[in-house]
Amino acid sequence: MSHAVLRPNWAARIAVAVLSVVALVLAVALAVTVGEMTIPLGTALKALGNGLFDLGFPTSAIQQGVIFHYRLSRALMAALCGGALAISGAILQALLRNPLAEPYILGVSAGASTGAVCVMILGLGGTTLGLSGGAFVGSVAALALVALLAAGAGGTSDRVILAGVAGSQLFTAATSAIVTTMASAEQARGVMFWLLGNFGGVRWPDLWVATPVALIGFIICMSHAKALDAFAFGTDAARSLGVAVGRVRFVLFATTALLTATMVAIVGSIGFVGLVIPHAARFLVGPGHARLLPACLVIGAVFMILTDILSRVLVPQQILPIGIVTALFGAPAFAAILYGAKRPA
Repeated sequence: MSHAVLRPNWAARIAVAVLSVVALVLAVALAVTVGEMTIPLGTALKALGNGLFDLGFPTSAIQQGVIFHYRLSRALMAALCGGALAISGAILQALLRNPLAEPYILGVSAGASTGAVCVMILGLGGTTLGLSGGAFVGSVAALALVALLAAGAGGTSDRVILAGVAGSQLFTAATSAIVTTMASAEQARGVMFWLLGNFGGVRWPDLWVATPVALIGFIICMSHAKALDAFAFGTDAARSLGVAVGRVRFVLFATTALLTATMVAIVGSIGFVGLVIPHAARFLVGPGHARLLPACLVIGAVFMILTDILSRVLVPQQILPIGIVTALFGAPAFAAILYGAKRPA
């Protein structure tokens, strides 16, 4: 009887895994063919074969460059970013026991913004640090400040959230002060575009950084899936179940901060993904984190790829910042979550 139960269970898991891979492949295929220059799928496959395996298929240099060096790297970065932010949101919602928690609650995005404008406007770090490097340093500085504030206030979930709000406000104020007092009109426009998220500048070296961070972060989070389930009953209950609460919280807070900081440093701040996607995944697969985290990875990746496609085609001859498109979907969903959070259980 146990075999009869296990076989359908494993069959269902394999079917879901296959469907997930198919969905990701289809989303990437759509991303590399759709845009201002519509390219047939056959031509796109030839360009990919040339770029990946040097097969020598006849394609134009323009199509080869657009497919392999622009659209493919952009689509893969969108997938990594969407998956990482969605996983981070699910982790923070579990640790903080707050349905409105999301990756930027630790002040990482605000710190990255300050670091980025310090490089773009003040010229700190010069060519050595670069925009992504400055954003990452700012993220780490913000996280360190929030950690100190939270630790000094007792380290409870409410204190972490309040410390994140305080840190975010401080770094946001610093960013605004630098932009309003020292930036030219062109620099201010560039900062605004970066703050709303942009995959346009992504190239293959960025993927060599983002991919191992995303994969290692996902593995660490999955290894703590059972502990995250225990946190649903509160820290005292988790501790009584044998969970090393302090160590688990430190490891997972650090992992989500690293995931978020890396993605924000490369593509800028993209809102609502880490807030909305975990709720959508929870609705589809339930609250168990062994299923929830992989679902967040896939749904977040597909969602970000599709929204990136929309950012390139919604307005002719213009590419919208990705944060605008995610907000179009995320704001109504956020309102629904907020309304649900107000209702008594």
